[in-house]
Amino acid sequence: MILTRGARITGAVLCALLALIVAGWLVRDLRAVEEPADLVRYWAGYYDVRLSAMPTTSANDVALLVVYVVAFFAALRSSVAATALVATGVVTLAMRLPGLWNIGEPAMSARFADDLRTRALICSFAALAAGIALVITAGAGRRPPRDFSERTPTRPGRGAGVTTFLLLGASGAVVIAWEIRQVVRFPDIFPQWYVGGDRLFQGLIDPPPGWGDAVIALLCLFAAVSALSRAVHARPFGLIAVGLLLTGGVTGVSRAVHYKMLDRFGDLPTEDQLTVVTWFFEAVVAVVVLIVLARRGSADALDGPHQGYDQGYGYPPPGVFGPPPPSQPPPGW
Repeated sequence: MILTRGARITGAVLCALLALIVAGWLVRDLRAVEEPADLVRYWAGYYDVRLSAMPTTSANDVALLVVYVVAFFAALRSSVAATALVATGVVTLAMRLPGLWNIGEPAMSARFADDLRTRALICSFAALAAGIALVITAGAGRRPPRDFSERTPTRPGRGAGVTTFLLLGASGAVVIAWEIRQVVRFPDIFPQWYVGGDRLFQGLIDPPPGWGDAVIALLCLFAAVSALSRAVHARPFGLIAVGLLLTGGVTGVSRAVHYKMLDRFGDLPTEDQLTVVTWFFEAVVAVVVLIVLARRGSADALDGPHQGYDQGYGYPPPGVFGPPPPSQPPPGW
């Protein structure tokens, strides 16, 4: 199935709307702080950064902005536009849903002005509506290809599927393992770690830390299974999972370098050593899977008389331009 022209334009407009919402909050934070470099350090998780104003965003918002920009162009030109819109809509719903109950929490009231929280709540509703609209657009705007000249959705190759399954599957398992460790180590913050609360610190428009990690883990596992079966939706979901995974890995590696954790790696406690290794593992996995999934996959062959030509044999199969000549010419041929 491919998208109609109207569905492509509608999906692109919705992606542009989501990108503008995120960009607006990023610009607000850049203008609110005295030094933009301090905001980048805050996004990276430096605990010693001092800011003149409380930011409303995190590094994941930067990753989502990239996702929306890529989805905008994919909606207009890519053969996997339908699944790209579905993946973008699902991730938007997952990441923005906690804002409906977290923005009005007392902790948010103490950190952010009322007008800012009102705008954040309106943007959350707008983002959720756009996410639902993306899924509906992708489902309602699909149609079968008319002929072999139209590009059909591509699937990851066999090698790319296996590689993605192993790496993203392992990454998802690692994230889940750390979440279990977090709950066991700090049981007093459960369930606020996942649904939000006064004891947690988070951006105004961002989900709670545990919720965001759970979304990344589920995306990784879903994309891994989909890639193993070479499903069409494996590439869009996998690339979005890679974007969020890469964000966490790069910011973690940045903290490890900034606080000289690599220089004294042997003196660190075992759990801190595993944390540093996990950051590097996530960054490397994200880069490898990004390279693997960014390559164009293989298109499905069309059923019917055009199948042989679509598979790249270079000539139309029998029956396309008339019957083949008889193997034994009749008398007078």
